[in-house]
Order: sequence, then C-alpha cells, then structure tokens
Amino acid sequence: DLHYPLRRQRQMCIRDSPQVAMLMLSLFIFLVLLGFPIAFTLIAMGVGFGYYAYFQADNLFNNQIFYLLNQNTYSVMENDVLVAIPLFLFMGYVVERANIVNRLFFSLQLATRHLPGSMAVAALATCAIFATASGIIGAVVTLMGLLAFPAMVKAGYHRGFASGVICAGGTLGILIPPSIMLIVYAAIAELSPLRLYAAAIFPGFLLAGFYMIYVVTRAFLNPSLAPKPIEEEVPPSRVILLQLLTSFVPLALLILTVLGSILLGLATPAEAAAIGAFGGLFLAFCYRALNWKTLKQSIFLTAKTTAMVCWLFVGSWTFASVFSYLGGHAIIEHWILAMNLEPWQFLVLVQLIIFLLGWPLEWTEILIIFVPIFLPMLDTFGVNPYFFAMLVALNLQTSFLTPPMAMAAYYLKGVVGDQIELIEIFKSIMPYLAIVIFTMILMYNFPQIALYLPDYFFGVAK
Repeated sequence: DLHYPLRRQRQMCIRDSPQVAMLMLSLFIFLVLLGFPIAFTLIAMGVGFGYYAYFQADNLFNNQIFYLLNQNTYSVMENDVLVAIPLFLFMGYVVERANIVNRLFFSLQLATRHLPGSMAVAALATCAIFATASGIIGAVVTLMGLLAFPAMVKAGYHRGFASGVICAGGTLGILIPPSIMLIVYAAIAELSPLRLYAAAIFPGFLLAGFYMIYVVTRAFLNPSLAPKPIEEEVPPSRVILLQLLTSFVPLALLILTVLGSILLGLATPAEAAAIGAFGGLFLAFCYRALNWKTLKQSIFLTAKTTAMVCWLFVGSWTFASVFSYLGGHAIIEHWILAMNLEPWQFLVLVQLIIFLLGWPLEWTEILIIFVPIFLPMLDTFGVNPYFFAMLVALNLQTSFLTPPMAMAAYYLKGVVGDQIELIEIFKSIMPYLAIVIFTMILMYNFPQIALYLPDYFFGVAK
C-alpha cells in the first residue's frame, strides 16, 4: 500500500494537534453557553472532530469514530455502577410525591421552635434528610421552594434570607449520599462507589451543620430576619412528638437501611438502591399516597433523567477520547507539570479552575469534561483520589450557587415567581459560597474528615 506511509504520517500529525483539541474545547463551551443540550453537543462535537481525527482519504464512510461511538454506547449500557442511578432516582421521586417531605418540614419546624431562625433550621434539616433519600438537586430546591419559602414569608422571614437557605440547602444532594454525582464520579474515575459514599458522609453533614450555625447566628444577631413563632399557634408537645414519629422516623429508617447496607458491605449501591426503591413504595403505600398517577409520574421522571445521564456518558466518553487523541489532555498535563508545583499548590490550582468553571457551567460539564483531565496527575503529586473526589464534590456545590449559571437560584425563581427578584437571590447565596470554601479549607487541613469512614469500613486504600 503506497499510501500507507502518507496516511500514517498524517495521523501522527493529527495526534500532535493540540491546537485542534483546544478549538474543540472552546467551541463546546461556546455552544453550551448558547443553550444547546449538553449531551447531544458532546456527541456532535465528538463525532465531528473525531471524523477529522480518524479521517482516511481512501475510505470516507468507514471512519473509526462511528465504531468508537457504538462501543461507548454499549459500555454505558453494560456498566454495573450506573444501574444504581435509576433506582435511586425512583426512590427520590416516589418519596417526593408521597408528601413525606411536607410532614417532615412542619414537624421539624415545631421541634426546633425555640431556636433562632427555627424555620430556616428546619428547612436545612429537611433538605439534608431529603438529599439522602433523593440526591436530585432540582427536585429538592423546587419542592422546598413550593413548601418552605411561602411558609417562611408568611411567618415574617426576610425573603432574601429565606431564599438563601433554600438554595444552599437544596444543593446538599450533590454531596450527601446517595448522590447521583458520586455515582457518575465513580464511573469516570474508576473508583469504588462504596468508598466515595463513605467519604462523603462527614463532609456533607458538616457542611449542613455549618449552614445551620450560620442561620442561627444571623437570626440571633438580627431577629427581624426570622421572627420567632407565636406560642399560641404551637400545638401540644405530644402532637409534635407524634408528627415527628410519623414523618422523621420512617424516612430515617429507610435512609439508614440504604446507607447502612452499603457501608457494612451487605449490599452494593445497586442492591441498596433497589431496597430504597422498594422502601419508597412501601412508605408511599403507608401514607396512602401510592396510586397510579404517582407511580406513572415517578417512572416517567426516572426514565427521563436516567436517559439524560446515559447520553451524557456516551457523549462525554466520545468527546474525551477524541480530545485526548488530538493531544488536549497531554498539553494541559504538560503545562501543569512544567510549573513544578507542590501538591498543595496543585490542589489549589485545580480547585480554583473548577470554581471558576462553576460560574458559566453546571456540574455535569465540569465533572465529565474537565475533572478527567486532572485525574492522571494525582499519582504524580501523591494525592489520595478519594480525598480529591471530596474536594471536587464540595467545590461542585458552588456550580449551583455562583452566578450567572446558579441553577439553584433559577429553580427557586421558577417556582416563587415575582415574590423575589433574581438579583436578590444571588446576593443571598453569597455567604453560603464562603461557607463551602471554608469547609474545603478545613477538610484540606484535616483530611480524615473525608478519609476516616472509608478507611474504617473498608481498610486503608493502597
């Protein structure tokens, strides 16, 4: 074949074309900012630039990019880790539609009535608990926006204060297990989802605790932000206790069963998710909320969200493969390694990049496209991959809270309408961004916050 040397030489040139890879990445970000669907933009960019990368002049229609796309689609379909996603989603949607969260919020509100900002504390606690039963960010913010925001405004709470609480609390689902994001991260980084779940428990609830300390302190210093409830409107203690027993205890048992079976090694995430899905159906039945409409809506939303996640994986793996083939990963890795950074400098640089990316992009683009660029460098800098994962998970909280793409603010604005301006929501979530950054600094100085539980349950990772 006289043309083989020429084809081989051209393919080598393509492999050393980082400028094309940078063009590919820049064009992807530009199209996403224009509003194009992320998954299909990834696929289109991957196929388009992949056709160029694998181009053979003598065979226009037998390009290797189509084989790569087919193989990536099949790999997603047979990935055992991703089986947990639809089951956890189904559990969350069933719990959401069974009015369990409504009962939980109002019972916690009464139980914490003696604290400053009791309704805000109850809203944060409800978000944290619902996050462990759902992991769906949009669902938590939307539901609490419909449930807690009007209740707080009616009780005389400052609208900005109330909106900040709901936006910050609603994003906890991205961190607290069973987080869908952690399952996606496990599949991307080829890490154990069991260890990731164990590593996320302390940081997730620590962040929720810091949020609560902040709202209690601010309500104590400025009582006009969060007036105390009128004692005449508070029911007797036995009524409050009964409401807690019928709302908090069943959901807590479901959560402990799911997470406990994972941490104790009794079940894989997929098996625990199946237990959770069945438990969600059982709770809905006990609360007399299980009907054909609820079941149909939950199945439809589960299928819709699962399909989105799967196509994201297909697109991202195709995009990443072509980007790496063109030399994109290599040029970024060489650029960072050429700086001769210390491990702490590397971590600061990466987290700063992810934080800045959170301004225009959502967590899905950041996690699927940009995080894999840094993963191969962890061994070079001696960084524990699970510790790095928790830093990233905490940092990704900011992607929901940083304007102009602060999706938590848009979710809330979508359900409260003209009751509050978007700019006021943006201002109200700024203190919670500072709390996230403070938590990241704290965890960097005390890594056992993230590593103690996985090491305790599964042994020290080698």
